[in-house]
Formats: sequence, C-alpha cells, structure tokens
Amino acid sequence: MINLRQRSYQKELMDADDIPFDAIAQTLKELNIINTRLGGHAITIKGVQSFIQDHAPAVVCEIGCGGGDNLFAIYKYCAKKNIPVTFIGIDINAECIAFAKQQYPQLPCQWICSDYAAVDFGDNKPGIIFSSLFCHHFTEEQLVPMLQWLRQNSDKGFFINDLQRHRLAYYLIKYITKFFSQSYMVKNDACISVARGFTKQDWQQLFQKAGIEQYSIEWKWAFRFLVTSSQTLSGL
Repeated sequence: MINLRQRSYQKELMDADDIPFDAIAQTLKELNIINTRLGGHAITIKGVQSFIQDHAPAVVCEIGCGGGDNLFAIYKYCAKKNIPVTFIGIDINAECIAFAKQQYPQLPCQWICSDYAAVDFGDNKPGIIFSSLFCHHFTEEQLVPMLQWLRQNSDKGFFINDLQRHRLAYYLIKYITKFFSQSYMVKNDACISVARGFTKQDWQQLFQKAGIEQYSIEWKWAFRFLVTSSQTLSGL
C-alpha cells in the first residue's frame, strides 16, 4: 500500500522540458475530460463565484493555465450569467500556450508565456488570480512565495483548486487512467499528482508561513480542496 503521510517529490513526466507537442496535446485534452467529468471545472467556477458579481466586469488570471480549458469553462459560465469578463493566461510552456490559442480562439484572453513570478501587472492587477492542478508541482519552499505573489498581485483575492492527498483517490485515478487514458503521461502522472497533493493541515501550515491570515479551505468532490483568500475572509 502506498504511504501518503508525507507529500511525494517524485517528478512528473509533464514537468520535463522536451515533451513532443502531440503528447502535450493528448494530455491536455484528457485533463479537460477529467476536469469536466470529475467536477474539477465546477470547483473552479465555484471559486470564481465567490469573487464576482452579476453583470460586474471581471478580469480573471490563471497561472499555469495549460491548455486553457479552465478559462474556457469560466468563459461559458460568465456568458450564461451575462458577466463581462476578460482573461489572462500564464504558462511557462510555450507549447501549452500555443495549444490554448488553437483550441479557444474566441476567448478574450491575453496569453503570456512566462514564469508566473516574472510577470509584473503594474497598476493593472487582475481582480482574481487562480490556479488549478498547478500547486502540487511545487515544493513547500516554492509554494510560500507563490501564495505571497498571489496575494500581492490580485485586486480582490485568489483561489486554488488542487488535489487532496488520499489513498482512495490514489487508487481510483490509477485504475481509471489505466483503462481509459490514451496518454502515457496521464497514466504515469495521475497517481504521482495525488501523492504530491495536500491535506488541510498542509494548507494551514503554508498560509501560516506565508503570513496570510485571510483564507478558507473547503473539501470538494472528487478529492479536491478549494482554497480561497480574500480581504473579507478569516482563517479557517
């Protein structure tokens, strides 16, 4: 049985620098399916709902935007609610940005190929910044300054949608991807992602180290945490 008491630091194939574009495209398509069918996009929309008001213009930024499917899910939600929205998608991988542009040309989005930490918004901070399935790629030492950057660069606040480190989640995703995935990266990385995921206590310790007191942590199906920080929240 896998021991998940501590976070794993095993590298994922997706973190490599020399992945063929076809492999990236297949992986991003399958991640979109997983997010759609297992509720990942619904959690992201829940995070957005905590910040935006009906008919009020919004600027939403995603760091580690990958293939843009999270931003497109928000776009569809806002269109139904008649909420004017524009986007900023940031990813260090140029092929992910290229894929996102190709998949979603209708998105009113500024695509930025960069390390998120190198981006300077100046006086034009986005209202909301978020990440989805991004934080588990980083160590605790890297996550603390990331949380501080998210806080400093968002006008209204930020939220994080990421995996719970849980044994049942580990084995469920292992067998789901074994039988249904056509991506060798998804089959390899899915279990590793869960092992690199978080507990509620992990998040509490990270926010404490980052010096951020205003946050909430909500468990969501399927084995996710929605972590939200704004000026109006108290630590929970």
